[in-house]
Amino acid sequence: MALSPAVAPLRNPPNQSTTGSAAAIRVLVADDSAVVRGLVARWIGEAGFELVGTASNGRIAIEMIAKHDPDVVLLDIEMPELDGTTALPRMLAMSPSVQVVMMSTLTTRNADISLKCLALGAVDYIAKPESSRGVTTSDVFRAELIERVRVFGAARSRTRRPTSAPSAHPAPVAYAPAPSAHPAPAAARPPTPFTLRPKVRSRTAPRALLIGSSTGGPRAVGEMLEGIGAAALRRLPVLIVQHMPPIFTAVFAEHLTTRTGIQAAEGKPDERIEPGRIYVAPGGRHMGLAAGPNGPVIKLTDGPPVNFCRPAVDVLFKDAAVVFGAATATVILTGMGSDGTNGARALTEAGGPVLAQDEATSTVWGMPGSVARAGLAEAVLPLSDLATALRAMITGQPA
Repeated sequence: MALSPAVAPLRNPPNQSTTGSAAAIRVLVADDSAVVRGLVARWIGEAGFELVGTASNGRIAIEMIAKHDPDVVLLDIEMPELDGTTALPRMLAMSPSVQVVMMSTLTTRNADISLKCLALGAVDYIAKPESSRGVTTSDVFRAELIERVRVFGAARSRTRRPTSAPSAHPAPVAYAPAPSAHPAPAAARPPTPFTLRPKVRSRTAPRALLIGSSTGGPRAVGEMLEGIGAAALRRLPVLIVQHMPPIFTAVFAEHLTTRTGIQAAEGKPDERIEPGRIYVAPGGRHMGLAAGPNGPVIKLTDGPPVNFCRPAVDVLFKDAAVVFGAATATVILTGMGSDGTNGARALTEAGGPVLAQDEATSTVWGMPGSVARAGLAEAVLPLSDLATALRAMITGQPA
């Protein structure tokens, strides 16, 4: 999703696909740059997807949705005549199940708009390189884009009613997609079996709330924290690793402040963590914890990606297991891959409880599914029920 792994998280392994036929996934590309449209259209074809058309503005894109019924729309934010932000709600009103992925360059303004688009119904976002040359040479951008199409298109294409509308641009299959390590969204799969970890009868009161999330996470984290409520959140620090590039994480923290009424910001090196504060891992850096002279402090590092991610959930969770032991409340929310599973294991071995979001309410049941299948979660719950359970843990009151 970012320019290079040196400056931002690689949220998922490159060149991995999801279960399902790539050829069945129909894609519309909307971007005002002819270079971007041409490159992305070529990548779509080479990946074996069906390109139903390209559009230079939102108005044309809406017309193409009505005509071609795409599964996935790659939607630029800044376009003439009708921009992506204005076009998005009209697209969803016309086709409620279409999967819209926003594309924007790494600016504070575009990060803010992208996060607002998630609240409006977009399923994810991709950070574009700033120049046409950057788009041409960025293997990371290409890999992130193809992975998004594969994941979100797999579910929607299986529920799409047959259509006789021909593709405006038939795309040849250039290669057969490889089997995936990532599960498809819940709508594309039957419920996955898992085993719950037995609950600890006598529980240590949590001294920190730990959250790990990725795809679909910004909306899920905000909704869950709002459900927990400011009164409970003021009792302990909240530490979040959300897979995001630089700039986006700072804006994400601002959105959380507005939504929860609790001060949220990117974690700073050697910053002492305090109750009633939300600390977000900065994009492109691992956020961990260390014991300080006056209590636990934030530790930021620039080490290699862990689970193809930087920041990585495992880094925070493993440190928290050492610093806090059983005195944690931990939750894994929606996201691709398996980041957080090893850290969750360390936390459970230290005696701390781990909860996971259920498959039905997850945008992608990768990270929470991995924790559940590993038998590390003592509960797998819908998002609203997670808020209730965590509030009970924090306050010591029955749910």
